[in-house]
Amino acid sequence: MSRNYELFYWPMIPGRGEYVRLALEHAGAAYVDVARKPPEEGGGIKNLVAFLGAAEAPLPFAPPVLVDGEVRLGQTAAILDYLGPRLGLTPDSATGRSTALMHQLTVSDLVSEAHDTHHPVGTGLYYEDQKAEALLRARSFRDTRLPKFAAYFERVLEGTGDWLDAGFMSYADLSLFQTLEGIAYAFPNTWARVSSDTPALRAHRNRVAALPSLAPYFASDRRLPFNEHGLFRHYPELDPA
Repeated sequence: MSRNYELFYWPMIPGRGEYVRLALEHAGAAYVDVARKPPEEGGGIKNLVAFLGAAEAPLPFAPPVLVDGEVRLGQTAAILDYLGPRLGLTPDSATGRSTALMHQLTVSDLVSEAHDTHHPVGTGLYYEDQKAEALLRARSFRDTRLPKFAAYFERVLEGTGDWLDAGFMSYADLSLFQTLEGIAYAFPNTWARVSSDTPALRAHRNRVAALPSLAPYFASDRRLPFNEHGLFRHYPELDPA
């Protein structure tokens, strides 16, 4: 591809930028992960903060931010909606593009609920400052919210087959995979129970994991491992057996 996208994203923190990276990697798109470049080449935290503090319009709220020439976009769903037709990750029809965005926004809701299990009171507080509330929020996620989302995607896949939009794999499929990977990391016991009741969803996760286009990415250091600084965090007390 002739484009050379720029991705601005906190380095070493597996967050929402991973969803954009997954789409770019699957499509074989040329892109620069700006914050992971050396500071003398315009990378690093200092230069990322300077970029985010610039007054250029449109002004993104927070990373990830995609720059494509004069285009500057924040918000993961908006970035993927923009990239979708350019990377071949949405159907050509307006309905297909809207369907991909609908599924992406539903995935985003699930991501937010998973994140809020360990930060239910405020993102500015440490997990240790809100453990009691986290225990309650995580129980609701395990018992009610995750099963509800999983059942929804199970129904979708039962009706469409391999991918969320029938025979076409979109960026939303990649995002659903990334989310299931994160949930399996953060809530392995809960995921084992939920996935046993959702075979189509479990097969979807395995199908994306086996894509040849992603094998080099999964084997590289570009693929950030989940850790206790990202969206999905494993605290054993939040996921009892």
